Amino acid sequence: MRHRDLVRAEWPHGTFLQRLDPAARSALLRLGTERPVPPGQILIHEGDHESHHLVLLVEGLAKVTVGLADGRSALLSLRVGGDLLGEMSALNQRARSATVTTCGPTRYRAIPRDQFNRFLREQPQAAVELAAMVSDRLRWSNRRRVDFALYGTRVRVARVIADLCRTHGRRTPTGVIIDVRLPQPELASICGASVASVEKSLRELRASGLVETDYRRLTVRDLPGLRALGELDPEDGLDPGDG
Repeated sequence: MRHRDLVRAEWPHGTFLQRLDPAARSALLRLGTERPVPPGQILIHEGDHESHHLVLLVEGLAKVTVGLADGRSALLSLRVGGDLLGEMSALNQRARSATVTTCGPTRYRAIPRDQFNRFLREQPQAAVELAAMVSDRLRWSNRRRVDFALYGTRVRVARVIADLCRTHGRRTPTGVIIDVRLPQPELASICGASVASVEKSLRELRASGLVETDYRRLTVRDLPGLRALGELDPEDGLDPGDG
């Protein structure tokens, strides 16, 4: 896709590119080097002290994971085209806090830290949006910790899906479409539950008319009802974007 088309593209709601105005988006998309990579490619290694570049996903899906003491890994989040990753290490020059791995064919831009810092100085609006993005991610992380301690699986699933509506949802006449393909094992990892428990919860949500799922996407038919099930404040968070 040409640079002009990338600037004009409708990036998924909540991504860093979607947050930027056209001038800042154009400037960011000129930074660094674009690289195509296959599924399973590690873009950022947890614990890496040497690299401090940023990763701007242009196309594809990537998962963010951390290693556990027993050797397993836990899924923290999924990132899609338009998302920015590695910003914390780039800003504080400390070791990478998580691993980022592609889930399918992906194109991304590797942006050197000095180029990104100059971009932020020249684009004040981008600096504000970066702070808002980091704040949203911290809020997500804190909410997950509370959810694991207080709620059962069905409520946790409802809360995660409602949050995905806020961060990557697109409002349409038939409901809120989540612009992220989220396989059930990945959803189970985010919810801190077994795949079987998540499958059961999704069946119950479908039977209640709250969500609709297929192999490509998840659509929330009744967002207020889903938020009520998740014991979320109806006014909490941002509304999903219009399609």
